[in-house]
Amino acid sequence: MNIQAVKQRFGIIGKSPLLERALNTAVRVASTDLSVLIQGESGVGKEVFSRIIHELSIRKHNNFIAINCGAIPAGTINSELFGHEKGSFTGAVNERKGYFETVNGGTIFLDEIGEMPLDTQAFLLRILESGEFIRVGSSKVLNTDVRVIAATNVNLEDKIQSGKFREDLYYRLNTVPIRVPALHERREDIYMLFRKFAGDFAEKYRTDSISLTPEARSIIENYRWPGNIRELKNMVEQLSVLTEEKEIDTDQLVELVPNIRNRMLPSKGFDSGSSGSSYNEREILFKFLLEMKSDLSDLKGLIYELVQANDLTLPDLAQLKKMPSYGSEQILSKAYAGQQAEGKADFETYDHGRPILLHNKDQYPDTEDVEEILSIEEMEKDMIRKALKKYNNRRKDAADELGISERTLYRKIKEYNIPDM
Repeated sequence: MNIQAVKQRFGIIGKSPLLERALNTAVRVASTDLSVLIQGESGVGKEVFSRIIHELSIRKHNNFIAINCGAIPAGTINSELFGHEKGSFTGAVNERKGYFETVNGGTIFLDEIGEMPLDTQAFLLRILESGEFIRVGSSKVLNTDVRVIAATNVNLEDKIQSGKFREDLYYRLNTVPIRVPALHERREDIYMLFRKFAGDFAEKYRTDSISLTPEARSIIENYRWPGNIRELKNMVEQLSVLTEEKEIDTDQLVELVPNIRNRMLPSKGFDSGSSGSSYNEREILFKFLLEMKSDLSDLKGLIYELVQANDLTLPDLAQLKKMPSYGSEQILSKAYAGQQAEGKADFETYDHGRPILLHNKDQYPDTEDVEEILSIEEMEKDMIRKALKKYNNRRKDAADELGISERTLYRKIKEYNIPDM
């Protein structure tokens, strides 16, 4: 089934490349029985992806159940998932089948898997590896054939480092990872979703559909949407009910949704000190900048030593600025010829007679530094490449050099598709 057909069948709105990549992965993995880990912020629609995988799989005629692990108390989650025997604990007046028994042959979607207690994680790992489980209060081993799709809105690698999530379970669940993009990562889809929700609520409340002025549209497209699609849908419903004018301008939008101006800057998304992933990315960036500064200082020092050792002088910077804008070698060659005619030694000749200009730090107090504009991603990729090359692809040593965990380095290598050095 092609992506457009999947969108129409499951009511998915959007044309973002990130969204289509996630959908393509879900469609391709659906026909297999592999475990899937769906990652993404709260409200991005992770459950929809689990239903896509189930409905396009060979299990589509069997049961599907979605369970929020964070909503079940730690004392009862084992009973809910695996069942219990009569009298196994206070209140267990009858035996009970758990979800893994009742959904045998189907699919279980475990949302907020990061909130699952450690003992339950051990039982889940056994099911994933052998299909075996034991009811609470029983010694009889039962078998089940269930496909597990898990989802999380937290960084499970951080949970592993803090001892709150099993590393072996993480790798068992993460056989096929799917990352659902946040709404602020697919801004081209925001107004499309707005129009869809506006039409739905107009039909629901039997009124005309609302619209936005260009200025108001710009505001919603640049808002970060921490609640993602859920927050956008709630806002459209609020506007549909409370506004008298059906074309909403900036003043009306801000009046009814005052917080919409509070988090319009992308830097808010970066300022998440509690996120280990963001912290590691900043570490790489800072280390890259420090290395650039160190390299530049070494280069300047080398040039100054050459100038002093050879007792070299240079023409005024003003004279260089007046030179015609030829290629760099033409400029240097012309300057070199002029200096030679005057008997000055402002240039030294190296490498097959090509002139090289040497700086004297005392002659140029007003020089300007030219900064190359690089994206954070490109800086990270460059740092990772350098570290891998330095240590001959020994990832542990490269991770230590970068000041990040080996798991984070492995994730970055996959994300940026960095080949072996």
